[in-house]
Amino acid sequence: MKRFNELDEGFICEHCNKEVKPLIYSSRDHCPYCLYSKHVDINPGDRQNLCKGLLKPIEIEKYKDTYKIIYKCEKCNKTHKNIIAKDDDMNEIIKVSQIN
Repeated sequence: MKRFNELDEGFICEHCNKEVKPLIYSSRDHCPYCLYSKHVDINPGDRQNLCKGLLKPIEIEKYKDTYKIIYKCEKCNKTHKNIIAKDDDMNEIIKVSQIN
């Protein structure tokens, strides 16, 4: 089972350059504007991954009563999943869901 280290930080998105505020109710793990993330964790919140590549959103999947964003790292090609956040841009979620 993955260990979860709650780490809610703001950041500047390396894909769209927008300022991203902390999520408050959980850990911020991706940009709510373009949905990109960064390959920084081995286990959620640990910031131990040396890859540091951008995680491109490539698909959306249903998960319980919400959805997950499926990512592919542009550097190492590994896939990763994160639950959508309440403030994610719904137009971007729809756009990604129509890719496949």
